[in-house]
Amino acid sequence: MISDLWAFEKKARETGHQIVAGIDEAGRGPLAGPVVSAAVILPDGVDLPGIDDSKKLTPAKRNRLYDRLYCVDSAIGIGVVDSAEIDRINILQATLRSMAMAVANLQPRPDHLLIDGIFTIASELSQQTIKKGDSLSISIAAASIVAKVTRDRIMTQVDTLFPEFGFCRHKGYPTQTHRAAIIRHGCSPIHRRTFKGVREYL
Repeated sequence: MISDLWAFEKKARETGHQIVAGIDEAGRGPLAGPVVSAAVILPDGVDLPGIDDSKKLTPAKRNRLYDRLYCVDSAIGIGVVDSAEIDRINILQATLRSMAMAVANLQPRPDHLLIDGIFTIASELSQQTIKKGDSLSISIAAASIVAKVTRDRIMTQVDTLFPEFGFCRHKGYPTQTHRAAIIRHGCSPIHRRTFKGVREYL
């Protein structure tokens, strides 16, 4: 983690951009469920102690920061692409589509995007990709938390429909327990049928 998590946002503003959004996703690796992206515009100088890449935080810390982000007048957009669409267009294209959806759902409209990873999205807006951006940019870190908590809550709800798979515990990721449930029960409607670990049991 670099000392100044605002560095990329500050640089964007120094080059003339006024409204900077961070973008990240959750759910590229699971065998089931949607990919979810978030786009977040933070108020200047907002205090977010403990913010970091969502993967480095406990669920309790993620939830606290998620609530904080919705309380500090952040602008937040969400994009969700379901498993059927993931199977149709592949996970990379589905991820980029969910990111573009998240940006489209932002109000106000940003004029510059900081995107976690190495791929830009289908947008005419100014964009900068940042590898490991969720550890380098406060806006992307915020987006990673919102995306992760949103997706986890979706999977917890889905667990009530398909309790035999234990989605509330592993959120669709390829854990040993999840793989065993697929072998035992087959595939649910939200499983990604093109993914290894699922397609063998259709």
